[in-house]
Amino acid sequence: MNTPDTVILPISFIFHLSDFTHASEVAFMHALKLGLITEAALSIMHITSDSADAGWLDFPAVRLTLERWGILPEGSKRSDVADTGLQVQKVLAEGRDPADAVLNYLAQEPADLVVLATHQHDGMARWLHRAVAEPIARRSKTMTLFIPHRSNGFVAPEDGRITLQHVLLPVDRVPPPQDAIDIAADLTRAFGVEQVAFTLLYIGAEGDQPMMQLPQRDGWTWNTVVRQGHVVEQILEVAAHCAADLIVMTTQGHQGFLDALRGSTSERVVRGGSLSSSCGTGGLSGLMDDLFLDFDDA
Repeated sequence: MNTPDTVILPISFIFHLSDFTHASEVAFMHALKLGLITEAALSIMHITSDSADAGWLDFPAVRLTLERWGILPEGSKRSDVADTGLQVQKVLAEGRDPADAVLNYLAQEPADLVVLATHQHDGMARWLHRAVAEPIARRSKTMTLFIPHRSNGFVAPEDGRITLQHVLLPVDRVPPPQDAIDIAADLTRAFGVEQVAFTLLYIGAEGDQPMMQLPQRDGWTWNTVVRQGHVVEQILEVAAHCAADLIVMTTQGHQGFLDALRGSTSERVVRGGSLSSSCGTGGLSGLMDDLFLDFDDA
């Protein structure tokens, strides 16, 4: 079993929005794993139009998950969770617009990382079929990890193992890609991943790629792919080809990164497949069964 390195990630408060579905359960496990590694505070929120429809017992089971992962002994007490360095808060809120409710909460309690499932608009009558994940990531300008509804991500649910092997980083001159490269490397080190392949994807002419500093480590490989064509289509195609577990990219909201079409590149990548993470002023995202981390460099 790999031992995570001591890496100081700029994450002290993680926010997770749960709709109590399987996709949100997967997202919760990623939020929990990241919280354990960073010893961050974790706030789990559920929003309902009627508080009588949900109760505290419906929330993801933190202690049971930690027991299953072997971090806590069976039959642990609530106070034992704090001994792991993790602080957990569960928030039950009423509201008809989940995006507005979350943004209001984050305005009062700014988070360093938001973890969301991307399927909230599918079949969720109580949320009025509104798109939730994309506007939260865009308007909060917070690093966001998106988990697709058909994905198990890179955290094994049975024991919390990290299964990250391939990371895709779409890059451009604007915005600069170095923050995305650094956070991808820091996350990989923090997770204790020894063997990982990073693929740098540039959409444009050969030789026009931005200058980048690539962290080196035994077991890490860096490959560069240059493509021409539609940005989102190329990202999704390369992600599928290299079986990316995680896509990390820097964006500038609706500007930069060749966003000539409506919507930011990261939003269109999220719509184009089952992505899992995105970064606003920091974030992650993925394709099909991959995760997507996207940073807003505004």
